[in-house]
Amino acid sequence: MLSTYPERGGKPSAKDAIWVDLLNPSDEEMATVARELGVSIPTRAQLEEIESSSRLQSEDGRLHLSAPLSAHGEDTEPTPLGFILTPKFLVTVRFTQRHVFDVAAQMFKKTDLASAEVFATLLEGMVDFGADMLEQTAAELNGVSKSVFRHYGNTRQHNISRSNRSMRETLVAVGGAGERLSQIREALLGFQRIVPFAADKGKDWIDAAVQARLKTVSQDLLSLSDFEVHLSNKVQFLLDAVLGFINTEQNDIFKVLTIVSVVGIPPTLIASMYGMNFHNMPEYSWKYGYEWGLGLIVLSTVLPMIWFKWRGWW
Repeated sequence: MLSTYPERGGKPSAKDAIWVDLLNPSDEEMATVARELGVSIPTRAQLEEIESSSRLQSEDGRLHLSAPLSAHGEDTEPTPLGFILTPKFLVTVRFTQRHVFDVAAQMFKKTDLASAEVFATLLEGMVDFGADMLEQTAAELNGVSKSVFRHYGNTRQHNISRSNRSMRETLVAVGGAGERLSQIREALLGFQRIVPFAADKGKDWIDAAVQARLKTVSQDLLSLSDFEVHLSNKVQFLLDAVLGFINTEQNDIFKVLTIVSVVGIPPTLIASMYGMNFHNMPEYSWKYGYEWGLGLIVLSTVLPMIWFKWRGWW
């Protein structure tokens, strides 16, 4: 979809536009914008290249920039975002909806903006969006942390199936948070490269007010990167904690099995011995031979249990 701002009415035309927004553009739309503005519109494959030389280019006063947008909502993976910034116009090429683009479009209804002002507005919106995603992820991790240490740390799980299911859900939640943080990190790194590059290459035609806004964006990106590192460390900590609890529960299960097997061996040995039915076994002729055998079985069961209790195994 091709949109141009400020809107002139009728069919969108890039010739006199300050901002040209291409959302999931067709080949025809890309060719039209390229012809009317005299620039080369990058394809999605070109925008997805990860080399700095591909993402940051300056040619004849035009800045070609690209960065990934982190997935959100119904998106399943990051999508690329491309900028072509000149003193006269800004072209954006994107493949997903973002509220910040609607906000920037609404601003043109109040006043016309310069291309660099639109660029700064979009970057500020992206930073706010990244901050919101980090806050959402932080809240989710705090909930998982409380669940892990209060649920597993203060109670003993008697239902093994329910405990295993809960642990799997916890691991999935932590893993999902880690995946989102990875996508956010990728986007933040992309914008951290874009902002100083644009401020430096466009210092001759980007006015002081916009330069100040770009400097603020750079500072915000640094603080968000630090916060993202903190959350990534928390994800790793929670993964280690959950895996530690899983190992502890597995050890408890093996310990119970060990106790049961050890406690069950002596009674089984005694019962097997008296079950051989040899005629010369003196206990068979005793008046209380049956009670003797039962007593040995009970004693051989109780003594190992007392010993395990003394050792603190249960």
